[in-house]
Amino acid sequence: MPGESTFVIARGFNGPPGSANGGYACGRLASLAAGHMDGPVSVTLLEPVPLGVPLRYGVSGRRGQAWDGDELIAIVGKAGEDPDVPPAVSWPAAQAATRSFAGRSWHPFPTCFACGVDRADGLRLAPGAVAGQAGTVACPWIPAREHADARGTVAPEIVWAALDCPGGWTSDPAVELRLLGTMSARIAALPSVAQQIVVVARRTGADDGRVVLNSSAIYDAEDGRLLASALAHWVAVPSG
Repeated sequence: MPGESTFVIARGFNGPPGSANGGYACGRLASLAAGHMDGPVSVTLLEPVPLGVPLRYGVSGRRGQAWDGDELIAIVGKAGEDPDVPPAVSWPAAQAATRSFAGRSWHPFPTCFACGVDRADGLRLAPGAVAGQAGTVACPWIPAREHADARGTVAPEIVWAALDCPGGWTSDPAVELRLLGTMSARIAALPSVAQQIVVVARRTGADDGRVVLNSSAIYDAEDGRLLASALAHWVAVPSG
């Protein structure tokens, strides 16, 4: 492929054991696509993205493609519709919501970089149900120094990861487990280390029950500014 490059996703940025956190992987691919695409992009994950091994990225027509050896694992294209952004939730309401995070009693991937309960070095997101808002979860987030550059600005792929996992908790993974299939994100401003952030996600629809549509957003807790938003399709994992 023309303009082909190689990239590696470090093992610490996992979702399910042995594969990348979906949002983080999409964010890395969106950054690679910025070299040949203008505006927001949509990333479709065709296979689990492996960790710690060289992966190839290149341009094919109007799309980007990521390969693991001879296997196509992801496609990057132009984003479609704007997300139906969930409204802001206050910092106190997010703190109240996080106390009901279902992942503390059962978690499908407890070492997940973004929402794993067994990760001291992850984002430690714990989205719980927002009172009075059906299908909506929220949690507080204070970005850590290790997830930012020397100026204290959080990396874009970390923002994608933060926008990703809360969507998975708008449904109960203990009832039907789903994984990220397609995600697009729009970042208006990158958060900074120690900034108080509220992450919100809302289930916005489903087709035949196999695919669920979620929208998510991160807000500055102090002034309510929308910093970033995303639209994602989550696909049910077949039983067994």
